[in-house]
Amino acid sequence: MGFFTDTSVCIGCKACEVACKEWNMVPEDGLDFTAMSFDNSGGLGADTWRHVAFIEQRAPLGAQETNVGRPPGTPDPVDLGMPSFELPGSATGEDERGEFRWLMSSDVCKHCTHAACLDVCPTGSLFRTEYGTVVVQEDICNGCGYCVPACPYGVIDQRKDDGRVWKCTLCYDRLGEGMEPACAKACPTDSIQYGDLDELRERADERLRSLHEAGIESAQLYGRDPDDGVGGDGAFFLLLDEPEVYGLPPDPVVTTRDLPSMWRHAGVAAAALLAGITATFIGGRR
Repeated sequence: MGFFTDTSVCIGCKACEVACKEWNMVPEDGLDFTAMSFDNSGGLGADTWRHVAFIEQRAPLGAQETNVGRPPGTPDPVDLGMPSFELPGSATGEDERGEFRWLMSSDVCKHCTHAACLDVCPTGSLFRTEYGTVVVQEDICNGCGYCVPACPYGVIDQRKDDGRVWKCTLCYDRLGEGMEPACAKACPTDSIQYGDLDELRERADERLRSLHEAGIESAQLYGRDPDDGVGGDGAFFLLLDEPEVYGLPPDPVVTTRDLPSMWRHAGVAAAALLAGITATFIGGRR
């Protein structure tokens, strides 16, 4: 089971953030004005398991109207209903028509198929559920923090007061009762969709095709491919721009993928060292 988040219909209401906090009793972490964005929660963390990112973009309308800088035959931009306004006059005194838009995306733990956090956890606090999701058992987390740098998405975080790690559980307690996760239940536009991953991937493929046919060539799926560096994400996204724009790594890779070869090389080196010491010892006795 997992999430498909269609960012093209996200309105930035943050209902998912509120629902996640209320159901999971996640502490309020301070709604701070960052002076960098209208987003006041900043990013994912120990006390923010769902985060709606506001990506502000400025795009001159003149280039769109005249097709300047766009490949020949590119269709006109499609209005997705995102907020926009005309920019004030430029420094030269000439009016500059332009569009200011928000790309909004509700981010969450990706519940990777190959999860590095599981590989490095020494206590078994992190475990794979029967739904294929990754959950933290806070009562046996020792606060070592190994999983924090192991996550390729920077999702897992430690609470300052006790050092334990916290993240999205995909509402594991609700799934056992046949309920959908709180964030998906609260989403008014169905931007967050919960269900069987295979069905969600088919739905995402169809949605991507429809956007491409509408002329939105920048639309792409992120985390949908089971053959990527983490074996596919249990929470994947439809994006309207490059992953880096949303603060996502363009090519995530499970950070523990090289551990087996590292141990093999270490074993070979240790064996060679032991053989050299043994040969020296035997040679010295003679």
